[in-house]
Amino acid sequence: MTMSARHANKPPRIGDAPAFRRFMIGFVLVIGALFVLAPLLVIFTQAFSLGVGHFTATIAHPDTRHAIYLTVMTALIAVPLNTAFGIAAAWAITKFDFWGRRFLLIVIEIPFSISPIVAGVAYLFVYGLQGLFGPALQSAEIKVLFALPGIVLASMFVTAPFVARELIPLMQAQGRDLEEAATSLGASGWRTFLSVTLPNIRWALLYGVVLCNARVMGEFGAVSVVSGKIRGQTNTLPLHIELLYHDYNTVGAFAAASILALLALVTIVAKLALERRGAGRAGRPALAGPATIAQGKTS
Repeated sequence: MTMSARHANKPPRIGDAPAFRRFMIGFVLVIGALFVLAPLLVIFTQAFSLGVGHFTATIAHPDTRHAIYLTVMTALIAVPLNTAFGIAAAWAITKFDFWGRRFLLIVIEIPFSISPIVAGVAYLFVYGLQGLFGPALQSAEIKVLFALPGIVLASMFVTAPFVARELIPLMQAQGRDLEEAATSLGASGWRTFLSVTLPNIRWALLYGVVLCNARVMGEFGAVSVVSGKIRGQTNTLPLHIELLYHDYNTVGAFAAASILALLALVTIVAKLALERRGAGRAGRPALAGPATIAQGKTS
């Protein structure tokens, strides 16, 4: 039987019909335009509807500048801490066998299963004045809630899984052979991590960091509970957008929202660039091996 005859006898697959393919592609494009592109166009159109001068005045307002500053500060603290946590968690889960390994995996997934608002309320019962540690913190004059520490803690909670989720599948696929070989050559733990593990996970690590940073800057639910929404003091940029909208300053709200929308576009571009380098795909760079250790010793 010829190749063409075998193909002719194969049952048709779902979507092989040209009309069905065109319908599905058109349907996806229409939905994407209505629910993704249209809101973005409205944000930027409304942001500049009263002119560039009004847009600039909104961004330059002290409350807006403080909201941007607080958002950036939160990201600068939360993202590195979550990156370190993600690397440590992925290393522990994929490189060691220990009791409680499955439990640790469950703990990492918890923030994806709990509403951010519920997480914020939980922090109130832990660090609030009537909470578990509230009286002790008050006696020590340490303010956690309605201040930067509470905002950072809430942001870290909702973004804790991002880096770990990107690293764990990759490090599981790579196995432990390279690290064990490097250790047998006399490399220390830090040397093994820097010369063998890190080069093999760098794109997935950056991928997780980009997603974590975008979520930190755009987090609303948990931060709205623990921040107190104090104008010009504890309002991050998403909370400030809500405040402007409630003040009937719709154009100002869209102007502030355009910053987050621009951040989303930058995140998408960075995400696509990292995917082209191998993050999140099977086509990753070649693994760095123990030869790196040996080469480092001879240099």
